[in-house]
Amino acid sequence: MPETTPRGLTRLAFGGDYNPEQWPESVWQEDVRLMREAGVTMVSVGIFSWALLEPSPGEYDFGWMDRLFALLQENGIRVDLGTPTVCPPVWFYRAHPEALPVTPEGARHEFGSRAAICHSNSDYRAAAATITTQLAERYGDHPALAMWHVHNEYGVPVSACYCDSCAAHFRRWLESAYGTVDAVNEAWGTAFWGQRYADFGQINPPRMTPTSVNPAQALDYKRFADATMRENFVMERDILHRLSPGVPVTTNFMTALSQCDSVDYWAWGREVDIVTNDHYLITDGRRTHVNLAMAADLTRSVAGGAPWILLEHSPSGVNWQARNPAKAPGQMARNSLAHVARGSEGAMFFQWRQSRRGAEKFHSAMVPHGGTDTRVWREVVELGAALDSLGTVRGTRTRADVAMLWDWHSWWAQNLDWRPSEDHDPRERADAFYEVLYDRHLTVDFAHPEADLSAYPLVVVPALYLMTEAAGRNLRRYVENGGTVVVSYFSGIVDEHDAVHEGAYPGPLRDVLGLTVEEFSPLLQDQLVRITGPDGSELSGDVWTEFVVPRGAETVWTYADGLAAGHPAVTRHRLGEGTAWYVSTRLGAEGLDALLGWAIEDAQVAPRVDLPRDVEVVRRAGESGSYLFAINHTASDAKVPLETPGTELLTGERAAGRLEVPAGAVRVVRLDG
Repeated sequence: MPETTPRGLTRLAFGGDYNPEQWPESVWQEDVRLMREAGVTMVSVGIFSWALLEPSPGEYDFGWMDRLFALLQENGIRVDLGTPTVCPPVWFYRAHPEALPVTPEGARHEFGSRAAICHSNSDYRAAAATITTQLAERYGDHPALAMWHVHNEYGVPVSACYCDSCAAHFRRWLESAYGTVDAVNEAWGTAFWGQRYADFGQINPPRMTPTSVNPAQALDYKRFADATMRENFVMERDILHRLSPGVPVTTNFMTALSQCDSVDYWAWGREVDIVTNDHYLITDGRRTHVNLAMAADLTRSVAGGAPWILLEHSPSGVNWQARNPAKAPGQMARNSLAHVARGSEGAMFFQWRQSRRGAEKFHSAMVPHGGTDTRVWREVVELGAALDSLGTVRGTRTRADVAMLWDWHSWWAQNLDWRPSEDHDPRERADAFYEVLYDRHLTVDFAHPEADLSAYPLVVVPALYLMTEAAGRNLRRYVENGGTVVVSYFSGIVDEHDAVHEGAYPGPLRDVLGLTVEEFSPLLQDQLVRITGPDGSELSGDVWTEFVVPRGAETVWTYADGLAAGHPAVTRHRLGEGTAWYVSTRLGAEGLDALLGWAIEDAQVAPRVDLPRDVEVVRRAGESGSYLFAINHTASDAKVPLETPGTELLTGERAAGRLEVPAGAVRVVRLDG
């Protein structure tokens, strides 16, 4: 079995992308001196270095990399070595221009950025295999090597190409998946609009058309593009496993729903030896620490609950958003330790030294343009010391309270053309449900709809437009065996081919929820609808309403106006030993909080009391002990109740009764016993 922890790394990972090729070698000695001062334990190197390692076809220059490895080894710094296959050199593209990806409109991208790759191109695949082999043969058993880092952020910024090579590859993929062209016709519903195919050779990618393309074809092309990238990862991984046995292989994910929507991370999580993730705060006015927590929970879930590694985030501001504010004093450590609380085995950054040239020269770094006499550098050193004090946390697992179902295939399908309302956004619903659970101080695991859910008293389904029959049976078993589920509108509508399930909506959820939906009635922009409870209380919804017909479910809240007036808005259904809730409109935070409050009571989830808003409490546990992380995102000091006394690891002080957590600070208690 491949290793699942970085080889030779005995502390939490701390460091970042190190690109010494941007600097004269005279700077390298200063870099490693500062790394030791900051407590750096690992750096990622070589990710964008193909043009330096292979300056012309078949001619290699490893001298500078040899010297770098020796320097890092001498200073006790482990190496996460990248295969530089995200950025082929210009000589490669001049020899193979067809390796540049083509848009659906037929335009070919040009060299000059990054990740401009047609993943179906055989010349690219051969060149990537060759440079990976060269690196593995040279550094595969180097004592400084901790792990391999294949490519970089697959799916960003280009995941799909629409060239003729991809068309041929797509046809082979379809034949492997379906067997016959008749099966494709059936799955895609090509009888509609007269799209029937007589053989695979007639099928092309969903290129630009006068109006909406076949949605099932478009969905399969998203699957194909994701699978094609994954084929290339597996090719490189297998080379590394063969030539560098015992060294784990990863690639850096971008699981946050705000960052990448073209990769099925459930599938990718099964292929890497260690799950690693990059996360960047999206400064769109949201509470950024909630998005961070959600991304960390999702990454941990993709890892199957096992520890993972935050491989990139920013020390302060980034440079690629419309507005890029700096992080507040203390926020770097707070963000980093929040990831650790939710399962990361450290905190790595992009990048070590801030670039003077190139597209990311205004992206913050551990060593800023201003050098060591800066707030950022002082906070980097403080964070290194903090992570060093948390070494015993390694190998423990984060404990979750509830689960949320999420499926990238459903997200892809939901976002295709011509849905009932463009205002319904699956990501928005996932964010909204997650934020309410976060504010109730509950830790969330994400789960695939067909995964075993028996460990969770409560499962939330914020947006599952595409649901297989197997997923429906899975939820039914879960509820019958005593689970509580909350399902939001427009879920369970289509199967894996984007075909509407036979019978009334919501397909495989009809029996679970004890109802049918006769018709959707989306609301106009800015239109609100009132819903009332049996006690006369009132809430409002927007975006969506439905004509719900109870068939065993009880009505909890009713539409008071709109086309669906008099119909149920929120229902509750007892099935076997469990309970299923359904909400057929888009509730705001107040309504979602009320709904989830009722469901939490049904599920008998122990409430988290006496905790202020934006003070998160997360637990990790394992052979080394149990740990409570208390993270204060507010401007006021907070007190967190401790059921068990322990030792606060960042200060060394004893903690009992109520843990003092200063404004903007983090405390980590190793609990007694």
